[in-house]
Amino acid sequence: MRDVIYLDRMEQAETLLKPQRVEVLRQLAAPRSCTEVAEVLDQTPQRVHYHVKQLVKAGLATQVSERRVRGVQEGLYQAAARSYWLSPRLVGRIGSRDELALGHLVDLAEQIQVDVAALDRSSELPSVGVSGEIRVPPEERQQFLAELQTTLQELFTRYGGAEGDAFRIALACYPKGEDR
Repeated sequence: MRDVIYLDRMEQAETLLKPQRVEVLRQLAAPRSCTEVAEVLDQTPQRVHYHVKQLVKAGLATQVSERRVRGVQEGLYQAAARSYWLSPRLVGRIGSRDELALGHLVDLAEQIQVDVAALDRSSELPSVGVSGEIRVPPEERQQFLAELQTTLQELFTRYGGAEGDAFRIALACYPKGEDR
């Protein structure tokens, strides 16, 4: 079972985003038969089997084994991952042209999701995540942004050589919202 599957195909998202399928997938955290899942969810095995087949077809669950029960082969299924992340591109951009300037931040957040989802989690990964709030009076905004750009440019210049381990640095700076 993978830690994360990044969903960037509409058919995968459509398969997953049905409330009953999400519940079936949760029950498949450990290998289970459709009959076992049906008992927990108070559904018929046939109904659960239909949803499981759709999840398997979309690559969101897999058949991990079979067993013989009362002369019939019964499949055991398991979720393909512990988490499923949806690409923001599946929804698309909604809003006026003025709002599209912030679209770069959405693209940046998606790139971070793609990169993190693709990491090999079998070993410790050197990473850092920082989030904070800075309050800047309106008359000092330009100075703040210029200092931020200069500081980052110094880091990129100092560590931007062609040798060594590659790290992606992503910084998003945006107005916080209602209580700014």
